[in-house]
Amino acid sequence: MLQRSFSRLNWKALLQPWQEFDWLLFALVVGLTVFGGVAIRSVELHHDTGTWWQHWITGGVGMGLTLMIARWRYENLIQWRWIIYALTNVGLLIVIFLGTTANGAQSWVAVGEFYVQPSEFAKVGVIVTLAAVMQERGASTIAMVLKILLITALPWGLIMLQPDLGTSLVFGAITLGMLYWGNANPGWLILLMSPIASAFLFGLFLPGWLVWVVLMVMIAWRTLPWAWTGAFGVAVVNLIAGGLGKFVWEQLLQPYQRDRLALFLNPDQDPLGGGYHLIQSRIAIGAGQLFGRGLNQGTQTQLSFIPEQHTDFIFSAIGEELGFVGCALVLLIFWLICLRLVLIAQNAKDNFGSLLAIGVLSMIVFQVLINIGMTIGLAPVTGIPLPWLSYGRAALLTNFIAIGLVESVNNHRHRLKF
Repeated sequence: MLQRSFSRLNWKALLQPWQEFDWLLFALVVGLTVFGGVAIRSVELHHDTGTWWQHWITGGVGMGLTLMIARWRYENLIQWRWIIYALTNVGLLIVIFLGTTANGAQSWVAVGEFYVQPSEFAKVGVIVTLAAVMQERGASTIAMVLKILLITALPWGLIMLQPDLGTSLVFGAITLGMLYWGNANPGWLILLMSPIASAFLFGLFLPGWLVWVVLMVMIAWRTLPWAWTGAFGVAVVNLIAGGLGKFVWEQLLQPYQRDRLALFLNPDQDPLGGGYHLIQSRIAIGAGQLFGRGLNQGTQTQLSFIPEQHTDFIFSAIGEELGFVGCALVLLIFWLICLRLVLIAQNAKDNFGSLLAIGVLSMIVFQVLINIGMTIGLAPVTGIPLPWLSYGRAALLTNFIAIGLVESVNNHRHRLKF
């Protein structure tokens, strides 16, 4: 009896630092990581390069980081926000001068035999910085929104210089999600995105672009504090954005980026070139039908019809070999992860913790939607990995670090008693 009581006390003391830890959230991301290794091994069954066990080893390191970060009080990051911001930008600068180019982007830095991708860790750095800046006053004023945009602009610009279009889009999603949670007017967020839409619509469908500009003017007139001046300014910005669309398309975007955006609408224009990924991915997912061909049995997967399937296109392997049921299960797990993040954000003891959780939520939701969307032909190929499933050590560690921050918010949601 005494030995049993002593054993209970030991376990209780051992788990004390994680008393409010969200074990369900942790189990979900670990489960995805384990399953990701299985899926990667299936992709490389006939030419094993060892990436599946590297995925698991990196995941094990990530699990340890999550547990360690969850013990620390996340509030201490507020005083370190500008140091974190500076380190984030220094890392991105190092890539520009000393980086290694792969797949059209100079995003990696060689450290011995390993390649580090600072842009992945920059996602967490930006989330921490923005949450710390918004935690007192939110984003309910135009001045605060502009301040947040200026803070994001520097790392975003450095990433565009690499150029890494996919990661830059993730930064945009993080910023918009955190601004919305910080009580920014939804109309302002629409206006922020309007120049990008104008740049695309101007070249694709001129009448649609004109309707868009009129709609943006109406939103500006209704939501901005200086109605007529704001409406005029928004009209001018969208007109200029439309005119600059051609310049951006021809001068700023790399050829492979233009191909990805153009062929997304009609991949059959270049079935053996830029549209090859999209066509083969849709064939693989469609071939899976309801229950799939079986693990290690997919013809598209096993015969390597889809390049980079262990990274950006891992979902197509899941679709072919495990079918609609397997895909639905993956989506359900992601939905549960997002639900836990929302609940943690709602129950956080302060605005800083709540904004951290929403920043991580925005990052994950956007990456999941774009990655799965591109594998089924609903989004252009942007090089965004599927969290915890795609192979990529920097991305995997970043996701675990982000979950560690959210777990710290939940683990310390009760105020200290003095």
